[in-house]
Amino acid sequence: MTSLPLIPAASGAPAARRAAMPPRHLADLDLPGRQAAVTELGEPAFRAKQMSTHYFGRLVRDPAAMTDLPAAVREKLAGELLPTLLTPVRELACDDGATRKALWRLHDGSLVESVLMGYADRVTVCISSQAGCGMACPFCATGQAGLTRNLSTAEIVDQAVYLAGVAASGAVAGSPSRLSHVVFMGMGEPLANYARVVAAIRRLVAPAPEGLGLSQRHITVSTVGLVPAIRKLAGEDLSVTLALSLHAPDDELRDELVPVNQRWKVSEVLDAAWDYAARTGRRVSIEYAMIRDVNDQPWRADLLGRLLAGKLAHVNLIPLNPTPGSRWDASPKPVEREFVRRLRAAGVSTTVRDTRGREIDGACGQLAAAEDTDRDAPPGATA
Repeated sequence: MTSLPLIPAASGAPAARRAAMPPRHLADLDLPGRQAAVTELGEPAFRAKQMSTHYFGRLVRDPAAMTDLPAAVREKLAGELLPTLLTPVRELACDDGATRKALWRLHDGSLVESVLMGYADRVTVCISSQAGCGMACPFCATGQAGLTRNLSTAEIVDQAVYLAGVAASGAVAGSPSRLSHVVFMGMGEPLANYARVVAAIRRLVAPAPEGLGLSQRHITVSTVGLVPAIRKLAGEDLSVTLALSLHAPDDELRDELVPVNQRWKVSEVLDAAWDYAARTGRRVSIEYAMIRDVNDQPWRADLLGRLLAGKLAHVNLIPLNPTPGSRWDASPKPVEREFVRRLRAAGVSTTVRDTRGREIDGACGQLAAAEDTDRDAPPGATA
């Protein structure tokens, strides 16, 4: 296995390179902030509630449809508080329409992805928090692409609002029409964009018209293990689920698969996770991508079981969705079943994630990578 460069201990998480953030949007602000912005534009404060009711309550993102605002007022307020943040590039569906993946171009040309997944009892959206990712996990399409920049709070929220509107339209047959769950498992490391991600969570859970009115317990934030940020999140008075992308129970392998482990070792990351569980009462989800002949050995299942036994944790095994041309592949099903058996024998709650979206470049970053390839290819080339 090729060694990856060490991350200097003093550097912490890699920072996004400087890039122009998008213009201000009402989702960047709480309701008092929107009211202040509206009055600064010479309009009465109640206009902020009107706009917020359209955007968060009715899932209307087009200012032209906000017809209870006078046309001249609407144009002025929309120009300042409702800029276009996400321009659709591709929208693909599979699983009889139950899985829908959207690729967006941002104002600076950056590409991000989000996914809607409909089930019989819920509708979940998976959203991105960064354009690209700086964590450099070698089996991840987004990690291979590197980090472009952090997303703004509104760029994060707007993904959820758009897909909530798709669900509300009845486009996902056999599923509820209301968005119920949001997972921060799209492109990027959420806790490396900490302030904006926490602000986005507060918009998602605030009652309408300030926000979408989702349950905190239906929000999941994924991380590769940025220990200081995990501890900070524990103090935010939020009851969101923490999902720890562990992928290996031993430091030797995790240093390779999750390079930030070179800064914060398995024991440190798990200690922070258990502290989070103790402070919030929320069970930690341990994410573990099953990679053939890399991290799927029986002894690693046994070691993981010993680390997690008796803890407030659940293991979510993820059959790897390999990226095109990658040397990484998913573990065979018999190997996966033995891994599950050993974890359960250790008393650890374990499930295997439902595989969705393989035929629509379902792995995070695949669709953006395909779009970049198409865009950069010479005329007539086939990506």
